[in-house]
Amino acid sequence: MTDLGPVAWPPAPIRTERLVLRAPEARDRAGFIELLASPEVHTYLGGPRPRGELERELPEVPERWPGSFVVDLGGAMIGQILLRRAPDHHRPAAAGKADLGYLFLPRAWGFGYAAESCAAALDWFGSVLPGEPVVLATQTSNVGSMRLAAKLGFTEAERFQAWGADQWLGLRAPVTFFD
Repeated sequence: MTDLGPVAWPPAPIRTERLVLRAPEARDRAGFIELLASPEVHTYLGGPRPRGELERELPEVPERWPGSFVVDLGGAMIGQILLRRAPDHHRPAAAGKADLGYLFLPRAWGFGYAAESCAAALDWFGSVLPGEPVVLATQTSNVGSMRLAAKLGFTEAERFQAWGADQWLGLRAPVTFFD
């Protein structure tokens, strides 16, 4: 994965009705460990990482690379939004495009936070890199993620097999305005 390109990072925090999208901070370390070690979060992502390994390896201040947003609710991390560019993506339809990913702690599921924060991140992306499409990949069995992709305006580009499961690749065309 590479950076997004000519994007000033980190941007000013992005505020929605209930959430703040911001760069990671030292106070988020425990949240990242919980997120990455959660079996529920990683059901469709190849399984969780061992908590002890994360405790040893995760830096005191989680990496602040372009496209990595902490989703903050009332001062606490509840998830992460990722916008990354994958020049060597294994699916030709996704190669070189920005790829949207998201992870949320199970206690934050079912409240619409993923839709709210992903929409805000996509709006930000469209404002700093106008005209660029975004892709999203998920397992077809991940019903919640498939619903979210549709809600965010992603349409099917292709289906494929990977990691022993059916996968779905969606494409969100850039919004264009006519004069």
